[in-house]
Order: sequence, then C-alpha cells, then structure tokens
Amino acid sequence: MQFNELGLSETVLAALAAKGYSEATPIQAKAIPSLLEGRDLLGIAQTGTGKTAAFMLPSIDRLVASGKRAQPRGCRMLVLAPTRELASQIADQARHYAKGTRLTVATIFGGTSIHKNKTDLAKGVDILVATPGRLVDLMDQCYAILMGLEIFVLDEADQMMDLGFIHALKRIVRELPAKRQSLFFSATMPKTIRELAGQFIKEPVEVKVTPEATTAERVEQRVTFVQQAEKQALLTMMLKEIEIDRALVFTRTKHGADRVVRLLAGNGVAANAIHGNKSQPQRERALGEFRAGKVKILVATDIAARGIDVSGVSHVFNFELPNVADQYVHRIGRTARAGNDGVAISFCAEDERPYLRDIERLIRQKLAVVPLPEGFVAAAEKIKSSRVNVPQSRDQQNGARGREMQRDGRRPGQPQRGRPGQRDDRARGDQPRRDGHAPRPEAAGAAAGEPRPRRFDAPQGEQPRNYARPKRKWQPRPTGSGGGQRQGQGGGRQGGNRGR
Repeated sequence: MQFNELGLSETVLAALAAKGYSEATPIQAKAIPSLLEGRDLLGIAQTGTGKTAAFMLPSIDRLVASGKRAQPRGCRMLVLAPTRELASQIADQARHYAKGTRLTVATIFGGTSIHKNKTDLAKGVDILVATPGRLVDLMDQCYAILMGLEIFVLDEADQMMDLGFIHALKRIVRELPAKRQSLFFSATMPKTIRELAGQFIKEPVEVKVTPEATTAERVEQRVTFVQQAEKQALLTMMLKEIEIDRALVFTRTKHGADRVVRLLAGNGVAANAIHGNKSQPQRERALGEFRAGKVKILVATDIAARGIDVSGVSHVFNFELPNVADQYVHRIGRTARAGNDGVAISFCAEDERPYLRDIERLIRQKLAVVPLPEGFVAAAEKIKSSRVNVPQSRDQQNGARGREMQRDGRRPGQPQRGRPGQRDDRARGDQPRRDGHAPRPEAAGAAAGEPRPRRFDAPQGEQPRNYARPKRKWQPRPTGSGGGQRQGQGGGRQGGNRGR
C-alpha cells in the first residue's frame, strides 16, 4: 500500500518523499488509519519493521490538527524508549517527519546534562522522547509536568520489563491524564507483557505483523560448536576471511565486550565497544564511526540489540549466546533490514547448549551447523600467542593495581614483608635502617635479649639536651615610646587608646 492511500497530510507525505519512501510496510499500513482516528493501539512487531514511522506519522498529523500549544515544563506527545540510542534515533526521525511543521522535538535521557533537559522543557515541547529513569528524576524535581499530554507511546515494552523499568513506568502513568491516546509496541507478547498493556491502553486495535518471536526471513542463521577458550580465535579468523560490510558482535557482559575489543586490536582488527559502562559521548562516537564505516566492527551487549538502527549491517556474531531466548531475536534483527539479506553466526560452547535449545524452540527452527574451518587448530595457536602483546587502557591498568592492593593489603610497588595479616617475627635489630646504614647499637643489643634502654635514661646528675626546659618568668618590657608607655599608664591596652 502507498503512503498517499493512508490519509496522511501533504506535509508528512512531502517529508516521506524527501527520504525516498513511497510504499508503507505492513505494520504502517495496518496501524496508521486506526491511529488517525484516535484509537489506542497494541502493536506486535519485531525490530526493523518500521514501527517508528507507524506511530510518528499519524501522531504528527493529529498534533498539527489539534492546534494546541505545549504547557510550560510539559509536552503534548511522550515516547518512552528503553535505551539512549533508541530514544535518540526516534527523536531524529521525528524531527525529519515534522520538518514542514512548527512542532518542537526534545530528548531526555541519562548521561547528558540534566540542566539542558530542564532548559528544553522550560517552555514546553510538542514531542518528547525520553528514557524512564531520567524522566522520573525530572518529575520528582517538578521540571516535567505531564497533565497536558495528548499522545502516549511505549516502545519496546518487553525490553522495558527486562531492564527493570516497571516501577518507573507505573510512576509515569499515574501522572498522565485519563483522556489520552495510548500506543503500546512490543516485539514479543508473553502473558506478563499483555497484562501490563491492559493497564495502559483501553479497547485497543491489535496489529500483529508477524508471528511472535519469529526472526527475519532474509537472515541466514548458522551455529558453530567451539570451546569457550577458542571463541576469540574463531572470531578473529572469520572477521579476516569473510567479506563484511558492517558486523555486530554481541557478548553477555560489559567486561566481555571490552575484552573482545582488546583481543581483536591485538590481532590487527579494529573494533569499538558500546555498553552501559561507556559514557554518552563514547557511545555516540562509537555509533558514529560505525555508521560512517570508519570502524566496521562494533562489539555490544544486549543494550544495543534494539537501539542500533544502522543500514548495511551484513553480519551479526553471537560471541556468547544470550541466556534469554528472546534476546536472540532482537540481536539478529539488526541485520537484513530494509529488504537486504544478512547472516547471523552463533558460537556455542558446551555449557551454552541449553541456551541454544531454548532459542531453537522459540524460533521454531533448527540453526544450520557449520563445522570449524580447516586448519583451525594451527591458526588458533598463532592467534593465542599474540594475546601477550594486547595493550591495556589506563583505566584497566589502574584497576589491576587496585585489585593487587586489595589482595595483599599493600600499595602497588611496595615490597611484601610476609603473608597478609602475619606479624613480622624478625628482631628489630636485624631490620636495616631506611637510609641504608647499619642498625643502631642499642637496637643490636635488643636483638640479643637485653632490655632496650629508654630514650632519656641519662646518667644521674645529667640532663639530656632539651629534656627539661626551665619555665620563663614574666618580666615587664623596657620602658620607652609606644608599648612601654601604654603599659605604665592604665595597664596595657587601656592606656593605649589612641585618638581619644
């Protein structure tokens, strides 16, 4: 179906034409007519199906048609997203689609200046894209008021639940007006998510594009069984031998992502990492270099599984299989977008076979098993030998020194005097002086068992130097000009009142 058949305004159609869009995706064709009528919507669609345009295009038309203005510190449309990257991408698309209107767009999420967020909301904004945590902070400080809201959108609801935003969501919904249009989108719809949707939306139109938890049809899915210690060598070989436009490598942990990047760098493969421990500028720089093609390998945790919308991702590597099967669907959904083909390659160790069974049961198909490449053992040994020269960042070096200090209770570089917590039983006289000279004679005597002399045990009749300083008696100052005259007249300060 063409966009001009869905009832959108000429302004929105012109914005779509500027991006070269003319044909609507299935979710857009099913959702836009109902949203233009003001109905609530429950959308079930995996990532990369055009959900953002499905709710943003009709919402822009409705906001323009109502003719209202945003209240100070308020917004007319609120879009909640689970990650900073996804929020930023939704806002960018909203600005493009609303280019021919006077609607304003703002984003608020963690890792950025909260003062800037307050400034953006001070006069009010038409479309606000936010993450739940930062929005709750601004609401608690009375810098975000949601009573004038017209449209509420909850995107990627299942990931909201996985990241623990349920309490923040309930806190936000309590502040929303009862009369509003609510849109609820999720890639999967288990019972818990459906019950959550029942609290936010009323009599919705349900749009279901593909079966739940199915993967993109154009993704070629493979699995290779390999030992955990050999995964790095296998990944390095594949990245060097396979022709790759852009590749995403997924790990389960943040430290695992950093480790993969370091080991790839040690083998001559440039890569960036993106995860929750990275600052917002670091994450934006990594995504910018990945989009521009300067760095073709991006190593990420599941936080980026739904927040990266980059065209041209040809390969997705599951360096570690996710322990939640749903995450597999979102990971490989980063490739085969906009009608392109893609390849998803998973590395499965022996302890990850239960995760693989859960994934195959969820997607209702078996992954094609690909054996290890020929000559892998010999090539893997060469790759392992290069790990010794992998450089460490300054933060990692500091962290290693800190862990060393915690283990033995001493500072980095300080010589160890025995086991931690054990008293040094050596005689005091055996210990060298700090200046490198021999021990003191009295200390040597103490080592032989003799009682150590007190510090001031001098012979009778003699006093050590500066041992007993005699008390000084008070004596008046010599008479003369100034102070002496004042002392003599009225006792000190009373006689020295000048100018009276």
